[in-house]
Amino acid sequence: MRQLGSWLARVGVGFVRACVVAVVSFLVPAVWAAAVALGIWWGAGNVWSWVAPFVLVCVGTLALSRPVCRMVRFLVARWTATVLHAGYRQAPPVTRLSTGYWWNGFSYERTSRDALLDQRWRVRWQDPANWRDLRFTAIAPFTAGVVASLPPAGAAAAVLGLTQPVPSARLVGVFGLVVAVASAPYAWRCVEPVAAHFLRPSPAMVMADRVDELTAQRADATVVQAAEIRRIERDLHDGAQARLVSLGLSLATAEKLMEADPAQARALMREARAGATASLTELRDLVRGINPPVLNDRGLVDAVRALALDSPLEAEVSGDIRLRLDPPIESALYFGVAELLTNAVKHAQASRARISIAQDDTTIVVDVEDDGRGGAGERADGGLVGLCRRLAIFDGTLEITSPAGGPTRVRMMVPCESL
Repeated sequence: MRQLGSWLARVGVGFVRACVVAVVSFLVPAVWAAAVALGIWWGAGNVWSWVAPFVLVCVGTLALSRPVCRMVRFLVARWTATVLHAGYRQAPPVTRLSTGYWWNGFSYERTSRDALLDQRWRVRWQDPANWRDLRFTAIAPFTAGVVASLPPAGAAAAVLGLTQPVPSARLVGVFGLVVAVASAPYAWRCVEPVAAHFLRPSPAMVMADRVDELTAQRADATVVQAAEIRRIERDLHDGAQARLVSLGLSLATAEKLMEADPAQARALMREARAGATASLTELRDLVRGINPPVLNDRGLVDAVRALALDSPLEAEVSGDIRLRLDPPIESALYFGVAELLTNAVKHAQASRARISIAQDDTTIVVDVEDDGRGGAGERADGGLVGLCRRLAIFDGTLEITSPAGGPTRVRMMVPCESL
């Protein structure tokens, strides 16, 4: 009985999905049919009566191609967990130049509105994904659409045939019912291979997207490097350099007072020694901020544990201490954990944190979870966006789960291989 109920549930779910696939696949052909009907109604023998239907076919096909493809991708991902990346070309940011004009990546415009409008049309019409979507809308009705139409067509034949008193009509109705019930669990599944074959980005599109991504990563890396150099220069100028200049002046003054006022000279020497100690401490902190020695000496796990000990949070760190990665990856993950712990203290008002570092054959995964108030997100000028860019240089990703009220969990994943 349980197996019968499960089978009936599969039939019901499959029938509904087949109807959805059939409707989505035949949206564009329905526009074509409506245009033909309009042309016949206006007068099939008049050539000019077909101008409006032709325009309707062109506009309707272009307007529905992208929504239909997006809907198919959504259905495939929802029903089969197969994610088909759209591969649509992304518009570059619109910036205002010192001349007052707006640059949209293609042309200069006087206003931001004109720049955005021009950019939208250029990106839309120059995107090679448009031809891919148009091809799919022309192929889908004759592949997935035809197969998915079997259950609803069989159900319609069953209803029409079984309601007729003629024996032959009833036989057709029984046959339609058998076709509808037998094909319902499987008819909708043909949409997955068809969509996977025709809706995936082409190699040329993937390569173009990869080039754009690498260009953006290179620009981000250049900006981050320049900002880091300015920070180091500022810290040296305002900290250690000022103290060393003061140290030199104190030693010069002490040298002059050595015979005239030995007590004052000794006091200046003590101040100079204290200044030298403070300068050494600042230089050590600066070096630790650039590349922590414990990271080179003992690896990522021990470096994160040392970082957790200095944090005001009650932090727990788990991971294999034998784990060693490429130094740039270790540095990026280390400073990523430091950024997340700082955010947990500063913004989330957390009291505890748990850090997990694990690695499989191809990926290093770092989870940072805190008991703060949650609500964390990626703002345009926030530190998490900078962290995403830092990880993107290594093809890494950042996943944030932070509901209101907490807890906040951030996962950093970087593809790599152990040394």
